[in-house]
Amino acid sequence: MPTALTLASADEEFARHTAKALHHARLRIYASNDLIGVEVGGAVKNVLAIASGICDGMGLGQNARAALLSRGLAEIIRLGLKLGGRIETLAGLSGLGDLILTCTGDLSRNRQVGLQLAQQHDLPEILRRLKHVAEGVYTAREVHQLAQRLGVSMPISEAVYRILYEDIPAVEMVVELLNRTPNPEFGGD
Repeated sequence: MPTALTLASADEEFARHTAKALHHARLRIYASNDLIGVEVGGAVKNVLAIASGICDGMGLGQNARAALLSRGLAEIIRLGLKLGGRIETLAGLSGLGDLILTCTGDLSRNRQVGLQLAQQHDLPEILRRLKHVAEGVYTAREVHQLAQRLGVSMPISEAVYRILYEDIPAVEMVVELLNRTPNPEFGGD
């Protein structure tokens, strides 16, 4: 199946050379030297995939999922830029692309966690049944701490953190997110 990905390295020549060496008709590789942007996109999308699974598991619909992905991307961008990542990376394959795949794919372990949380299953039991690591569960705690330390608003990621680590029911966090004070789409949170 055709796919595309980003290969990031601080050594631009290495990234270009390796991307060229691995590239073939079904695998398109883009070289990048934006390690921060690639790392932030690759990490935070897992937290947002849990939120997407909750959204889908609660039957909130495709419009709600689209809003969640859009606002989730805004969170990735805010954190990524604050840490020194670049907007084009965060809007590319390892930001937006990875976000879409992980939040909508049936094979996403993190989305599966969210689907089960929406059905009010116990997190330890979900993780036991999953039999694989769902990185977003652990990343949510790190993102929460990092966002607080840097003063970056990440309400969706914060909601996932509270569901996972403060045992707040998912339905309560959805209501809280939807009842936040309206802000401008760009420049607000």
